[in-house]
Amino acid sequence: MKKSVLYFILPMTAGVIGAKFTLSQHTNTAVVSVAATAQTPSYNVAMNAMPEGFVKASAKSTPCVVYITNESTVQYNSPFGWFWDYDPFGSRGKATSTGSGVIVSSDGYIVTNNHVIQGADKLTVVLNQQKKEYSAKVIGTDPASDLALLKIEASDLPAITFANSDEILVGDWVLAVGNPFNLTSTVTAGIVSAKGRNINIVNNQFPIESFIQTDAAINPGNSGGALVNIQGDLVGINTAIQSNTGSYTGYGFAIPANIVNKIVKDFIEFGEVKRAFIGLTGDNISATQSATLGRDDGVWVKDVLEEGPADKAGIKVNDVLIRVNEREIHSKADFDELLAYYRPGETFKMVVLREGKETALELTSISAADNRALMMKGAVNSKLLGADFQPLSANDLTKMGLSNGIRIINIKRAGYINQLGLPEGFIIYKFNGKSYADAEDLIAAMEAGKGRVSVEGMTKEGAKQSFSYYSN
Repeated sequence: MKKSVLYFILPMTAGVIGAKFTLSQHTNTAVVSVAATAQTPSYNVAMNAMPEGFVKASAKSTPCVVYITNESTVQYNSPFGWFWDYDPFGSRGKATSTGSGVIVSSDGYIVTNNHVIQGADKLTVVLNQQKKEYSAKVIGTDPASDLALLKIEASDLPAITFANSDEILVGDWVLAVGNPFNLTSTVTAGIVSAKGRNINIVNNQFPIESFIQTDAAINPGNSGGALVNIQGDLVGINTAIQSNTGSYTGYGFAIPANIVNKIVKDFIEFGEVKRAFIGLTGDNISATQSATLGRDDGVWVKDVLEEGPADKAGIKVNDVLIRVNEREIHSKADFDELLAYYRPGETFKMVVLREGKETALELTSISAADNRALMMKGAVNSKLLGADFQPLSANDLTKMGLSNGIRIINIKRAGYINQLGLPEGFIIYKFNGKSYADAEDLIAAMEAGKGRVSVEGMTKEGAKQSFSYYSN
């Protein structure tokens, strides 16, 4: 049995890019003929009503979806292999990929996927109706949500109407509008199969994944296209599929329109995404926790950043987050989506479940920069070793059951620490048999270490490990 693989629905590509990112679907349409008889009038009425809705939704949304061409420079590999990140025997050449975008304002703002425009030397947008071409400027990119905003110099464009994606229900009809396989202005139909899907495809430290799942056919070139409801209003931006082959097999995923709308507004108003952080790490409730708590929805708090908003508000490890401003939290994906609607500095209520009792707390969110500063508090960089070294806080020491420890973070791919095989987040509590309380002292010892040396420590998951190596 083949394993199902997640793919970004990247555009059709000439060259090596397609091999790395192509996400595809095929549209096999089974036609069923139903004989109209006097005995089945109600069935015929239902069959006649739905196509009319499809026609109207298609006519309304199709002019709002554009065709995007990405011209980029790529490195073609030679048969001699790679030298770190560069193949000295390879060659550089041009590659062209195509995808979709959605017009969100009459004056030329267009939203698409970040992976559609990534690495572009030149972006060209072709309108659906006039077939006019425009050079596009990148206004902003957000890898965490896989969204990007473009701008073309045009006016009186047909802009999509945003629906409230919270209101769409599992089982509702939706249409996918895009440009698959270079076939411009293609519409496919399906239903909403699920909501709040986290499929772990966004490669980012703080990904926003709460996808709408649909069985509407999505193929290479559909990336950045529209998922619309039966009124022709935008409910999502098509982004990924799950497939055994890289072709469509019935599982497509779209970024909810409410997230898209907020990020687009941030780009236009601020030139960047203003994302709220509260300084905690959470996860879905496990089966064991569900049996103990008597519930399976909510987010279990597994880590709280010292001096962050959650810590200041009184949220503790093992609390369960159940509501944000009266909105229910069903899963981690749901929580990530709710938090994505807020900006730094905004205050909101969080209801947590602790020892069977609900407690309402108030938090004021912080920016990504402030969150990173707290995460990096006390960290010292070593260029020679290729990593940052951060002493554990009192809370972390207690949680890990240690008396001392220094965490290794931001390990550089070509650095010495990476070559030793020490993983991200590894905690060193002894180097050559000696404990260190200060990051500077540990760095100095490791940089000066010669001959046979040893490292004792613990992974971020709590597994004890030791390393021994020879240093020149």
